[in-house]
Amino acid sequence: MGWLADETGLGKRRANHTPLTPLSFLERAAHVFADHEAVVYGAVRRTYAEYRDRATRLASALARAGVAPGDVVATLLPNVPAHAEAHFGVPASGAVLNAVNTRLDTGTVAYILDHGGARVVIADSEFVPLLEAAVAAMEGPAPRIVEVPDDAAGHPATGRHQTYEDFLAAGDPRFAWILPGDEWESLALNYTSGTTGRPKGVVYHHRGAYLNAMGQVLSWRMVLNPVYLTIVPLFHCNGWCHTWMMPAVGGTLVCCREIRAKAIFDAIADEKVTHFGGAPIVLNTLVNAPAEDRRALDHVVEVFTAGAPPAPATLARIEPMGFNVTHVYGLTETYGPATECTWRTKWDHLEGADRAACKARQGVGMPFMEHVTVMDPATMTEVPRTGAVQGEIMFRGNGVMKGYYRNPEATEESFAGGYFHSGDLALLEEDGYLRIADRAKDIIISGGENISSVEVEGVLMGHEAVNLCAVVAKPDDKWGEVPCAFVEIRPGADVTEADLIAYARARLAGFKTPKTVVFAELPKTSTGKIQKFQLRERARTL
Repeated sequence: MGWLADETGLGKRRANHTPLTPLSFLERAAHVFADHEAVVYGAVRRTYAEYRDRATRLASALARAGVAPGDVVATLLPNVPAHAEAHFGVPASGAVLNAVNTRLDTGTVAYILDHGGARVVIADSEFVPLLEAAVAAMEGPAPRIVEVPDDAAGHPATGRHQTYEDFLAAGDPRFAWILPGDEWESLALNYTSGTTGRPKGVVYHHRGAYLNAMGQVLSWRMVLNPVYLTIVPLFHCNGWCHTWMMPAVGGTLVCCREIRAKAIFDAIADEKVTHFGGAPIVLNTLVNAPAEDRRALDHVVEVFTAGAPPAPATLARIEPMGFNVTHVYGLTETYGPATECTWRTKWDHLEGADRAACKARQGVGMPFMEHVTVMDPATMTEVPRTGAVQGEIMFRGNGVMKGYYRNPEATEESFAGGYFHSGDLALLEEDGYLRIADRAKDIIISGGENISSVEVEGVLMGHEAVNLCAVVAKPDDKWGEVPCAFVEIRPGADVTEADLIAYARARLAGFKTPKTVVFAELPKTSTGKIQKFQLRERARTL
């Protein structure tokens, strides 16, 4: 007890305690890596000294525009340098960053701006019409619009708003950053996809973002000066916190506006990209790229993949191409990746399908999480480590959000029992690694039997003609529900519904075999997740 008492003189002081914030990474990098390339986008190449200078000018310009600490500043931007600068400049003004999904509809953007109370919106010229329509539909005060033109990408300024460069020019490069007095202060506001109603505002604190960024350095086995390609949208979990992470290791951020195979291969070959993150659909894009879009790689690229369980077949195909894939898992509520399929040397002998199946698991908690496990939500006890009992993935630790903005009921529900409830169903295997079975809403119940859509998708993805697939429940008079597969086939492939059903039947129990196969392009979110709610609606009409 004596060690904790104030009279020991061991209290917190300015000399021994500073609130954690990812802003400190850029402050340090501007000195340690001043002349090192920090941000690359086509002809744009900026050093860390320039990066910090522009973030400082942005913070100052926002303050001069009337933005006060605690206010919200929104962005409607693709992965361009201005978006990276906003991740430091907005919080350096004391404001909260709200990166808005550029693929949302007008009504949803209007709701987010109203609900979050954005004072300023920094928007790419491509999305200014969307923003203007959303502002017109708002119920509350209209935010100020600052426009970021991108002439090289074919999106010149509209002439209707102040440009980003003019806005920055009014900023003071000597502006003193407003750092958090408490690391629990809000850093960012991210809205969930809203596929089952209005999106919820997930609030990040400075401490969580700092520890997430540092933890991923360890999980990704990073050394100094990596070259990171920004494929994960910066509006999605703030790009999995990777933009905040790069200055910690003196990394170079290579901005990627459009996610195409040629652009990715060119960036890897020309910029010597060492790392990128992306959904499994990005891996499929590379695997199935035509020869003319590919470039020979002279180094191994480290990849984090998440957003949906990657099919073992996809992992087996991409690794021989020069990519070392680590499967990670998380949610917006956990700052992005929070678990990793940490590789162990005892698995080095595995090859082909066995190796890919091992890598496809969601794994174990990252270093910044206290406890990640699979629990029975009714009893709040861990399920047996047999790989046979389903439960819900739950999180506890510094990498969990503060809560849902202006939604205390949803916050309390998600934190029931002292853990964050993910809503994802999984199995806990003997080695403690978790393996997702399905989202609770994606489980197919046929004749009283539970069918994992993930399992069926994994089998179908093993067929050489299948590029991408999603399996959902189709109403059935006899069984209640049966599996229905929606499939994108590879260019030039020739396969029939009967072929795929027979292929699945040879590898699955009869009740798990799809009864219907529909060949169609799958609807996807901006981060590559398949929008199964649209497919479920379509399956009801078949």
